[in-house]
Amino acid sequence: MIVSDALRKTKAIQLPAKPLPVEETSAREIQKISNMDVVSQDSLSESSGMFRMAVAGHADFPIAGIEKGAPSGKHWAYFRIDEDGSGELIVSHPALLYAYTTRLIEEWGKAPASSFKKGTYYTAAFRWHRPLYDYLLTQTWRSARNFDPEEHIRELARAGYTHIEVNGLATLVPFEDAIPGEFYSQFYAYCIALDQYVYSELNKGIYPVDYLTANLRLLKRYAHLGRKYGLQPGILCFEPRTVPEKLLQKYPTLRGARVDHPFRSRLPRYTLTIAHPLVQAHYRELIQKLLHEVPELAYMSIWSNDSGSGFEYTSSLYVGRNGGPYLIREWRTHEQIAEVAGRNVIRFMKVLRDAAAEINPEFRISLRLEPFKVEHDTIMNLLEEGLDIEAPSLLVRGYDLPYHHDKYEDVSGVAGSVHHIHLEEQEQKLIEKHQAKGVRSHLIYSHGNGYNFEPLVGIPYPWMLHQKLKAMSDRGVEYASNLGGFMPSRLAPYHINQEIFRAYMLDPVTEIDEVIQQKAIGWVGETASGTLVETWRQAEEAIRWLPPLPLYSHFGFVWLRVWVRPIVPDLHAIPDDKRRSYEDYMVSPANNTNLVDLGRDVLFDLISAEFGESFVQRVDDNVEGRLNAAIKLTDEQVNNESLSEDSRQVFVDQRDRLRGLRCWIRTQRSVAAWVAGVYNYLAADGAGRKKPWRTYLEEMMTKEIQNVKDLLELWETSQVDFMVVSKTGETSYIYGENLGELLRRKIQLMEEYRNVEPRIDPDIMWKI
Repeated sequence: MIVSDALRKTKAIQLPAKPLPVEETSAREIQKISNMDVVSQDSLSESSGMFRMAVAGHADFPIAGIEKGAPSGKHWAYFRIDEDGSGELIVSHPALLYAYTTRLIEEWGKAPASSFKKGTYYTAAFRWHRPLYDYLLTQTWRSARNFDPEEHIRELARAGYTHIEVNGLATLVPFEDAIPGEFYSQFYAYCIALDQYVYSELNKGIYPVDYLTANLRLLKRYAHLGRKYGLQPGILCFEPRTVPEKLLQKYPTLRGARVDHPFRSRLPRYTLTIAHPLVQAHYRELIQKLLHEVPELAYMSIWSNDSGSGFEYTSSLYVGRNGGPYLIREWRTHEQIAEVAGRNVIRFMKVLRDAAAEINPEFRISLRLEPFKVEHDTIMNLLEEGLDIEAPSLLVRGYDLPYHHDKYEDVSGVAGSVHHIHLEEQEQKLIEKHQAKGVRSHLIYSHGNGYNFEPLVGIPYPWMLHQKLKAMSDRGVEYASNLGGFMPSRLAPYHINQEIFRAYMLDPVTEIDEVIQQKAIGWVGETASGTLVETWRQAEEAIRWLPPLPLYSHFGFVWLRVWVRPIVPDLHAIPDDKRRSYEDYMVSPANNTNLVDLGRDVLFDLISAEFGESFVQRVDDNVEGRLNAAIKLTDEQVNNESLSEDSRQVFVDQRDRLRGLRCWIRTQRSVAAWVAGVYNYLAADGAGRKKPWRTYLEEMMTKEIQNVKDLLELWETSQVDFMVVSKTGETSYIYGENLGELLRRKIQLMEEYRNVEPRIDPDIMWKI
C-alpha cells in the first residue's frame, strides 16, 4: 500500500482547537485527495483513522514524544502514517507546514506506507529563507503580465521559503514631485519607505490619506496571504529616505543629509536628521502604527545610500559626507566623523527595533552592509541582539566585493551573483562571532530573477545553485536571502532551479542528481529524460564560462535599453527624434555619458577596451558553442514525433528560454565589442591602424543585426514567457508588449547608420 492509498482511509484530520491559518490551508490540501472531515477536537481515537496536523508549539494534543525525538538546533518536520490512515504531520515552525504538506502529496504519496510507519524526521536547510527585493510581488516587475500574487505566495510556501516581503506600491508610479528632465522621482517606486503607509504627527498631510490607505491595504493583503500559507511578513525599505521639501520648509532645523545623486537628479533631496528627538519620535510612531495594522511583521530590512536614502555623514553619500547640525562640529578628523556616523546608524536601528518590540518582541532590524566601508568597524562593534546584517559576503568592505569568477581569475567582485558558488572558511568564523552577540548574518545570493540575466526568466543552472546552497549550509549559514525573489510556475513551469532549491531546503541530504533525473522523467518521460538533463548540463556549462559585463549583466541591461538601442559607431549620429523611442525610457539624464559611450554610465567607468576585447573572445571561445549545443539538443526533441506532445512542449519551453539567453549574451557581446572597437579606433594613429578596428565594428554590427532578427522571430512566434513583460505598458524597469516594434526600429536604424564614423562626444556631460 502506498501513502496516498493510506490517506484515503483517513476518517478525519485533527487540527488544534483554534487552528492557525496555515493549519487550515494545509488540511484542505490533504482533503483534496479524499473525502475526510477536518475536526478541531479529539472526537476520534488515534487508532480509528485520525490524521493529526499542527505546528509543534501550537498543538493542543499530545506530541511530547515527537518533540523529544526531533533534531536539535534545526527546524524540522515529522511524518508518520499507518495503513489505516492514522498518523501525524507535525512541523517545528508555521512556514514548514504547507511545504511538507505539498511534499507529502506530490512525493511521499507514491512511496510505500510501510516506510513511514515508525515516523520520519526531516530537517530544513535554513532557519530563515526569504525573498529579498521580490521583483514580481513588490518591486520593479510588479506590472508583469501573467502574474498572480496569491499563486506566487502559495508557491513560495511550497518551495520552503519562510518569509514574505510585503511592502510594494499600490500604484505603478510613486507620489513624488516630477522634475522636468529628471528620472529621479521614479526611484521611489521600489523598496517603499515607512511614510508611504502611515503618517505621524510630524508629517501628517504630506502624502494624501487615500494614497497611504491604498498602499497599506496592499501590504495587509500580502501579509494576510502570507499567514494563510505560514509565511512571516517583513519589509524592505530604503531608509532614511528623503522627505518632500515642503516638510523641511516647515521644519528647517530637521534637515538631514543630502542623499540624491547630483548627476541623476535635478533637485537636491534631503532626509530628516536622525539625531533630533522629534525625528526619532516620528520614526517610532511610523513603525508602531504599521505594526498595529500588521502586528505579525517579523523584520525590516534597511538598504541605504541609494534611490533617495542615506545616513548623515557616511562617506558613501553621493555628494560626500554631509548632514544636519547635531552630529558633527567643525575640524573633526575623518576617523572621528566615521565613528559618529556609524553610531548614528546604530541609533536609527535601535529606535525602530525598540519601538516595534513593544508590539512584537521578536521583531528584528537588518542592515545592508556594503554602503558603510569607512563606518564598518563602528557599526559591527555596536551591533547587538535584534540588530542584524545582510550582505552577499561577510568579507565585504564597502562595495569592494570579494570572490573571483571560477573560470577567470582576473574577473573579481562576483559575490552574490550566479558565479558566486563557494564560501571561504572565514565566513563561518564571522557568522559565529556575530551569533555570539545575538546578531544574525543574512547571506544574500541570487538563483533567478535579480542580478542575473534580466529580463529573462527560467534559465537553468541547477548544479551551480546546489553548489551554492550547500556551500552556505556547510559554512553555517542559517539565514539566507534570495535576491530577486521567486519565479512562479505560471511564468516558468519547468524551472529546474526552483525544484533544486525546494529539494535542498526541505531535505538537504537529498542527492541532487537523483532529484534532477526524477524531475526530468516526470516532465518528459524516461526515454527523453537523459536529453533534458544533458540540455541543462550544457546550458549550465555555458553559464559557468560566461564572464559578467559590469552593470549590463543585471539590471543595467534593461535600464540602459541595450536590447532596443541601435549599437552603431557613433550613438548620437542618430537624430534626436529617432532616439526618443528608447532614450525616453532609459534610467538616464539627458547628459549621461552612456548616451554616447557604452563603456561609461554618468561618471562611472564600466568597461575598458581591454576588458571588452577579452569578453568578446571568451564568449566566442567558451560560451557560444556550449549554448548552441544545448539548443540543438532541444531542437532535436521538439521535432521528435515519437515523443508525446506534452514532452515536446517541455523541450519547446527550454529551447525558447535558451534562445532568449543566446540573444541576451550576443547583445552583451556587441556592447563589449563596441567599447573595444570604438575605443581602439579613436586611440589609433593613422588610417592604417584604424582600419582593423573599423572592420571589427562592422563585424559586430552584422552579428548584432542578425541577433536582433533572431530575437524578433522568437518574440513574434514563441508562446513561452521567456522574459518578463509588462501588462500595463513599457517602463524603465520592464519591457512592454511593444518590444517587437522597438526591435524592428533598431534593425532599421542600425542599417541606416552603421557606416558613420566612430565618435564619442566628449562634451555630453555639459549638455543643458
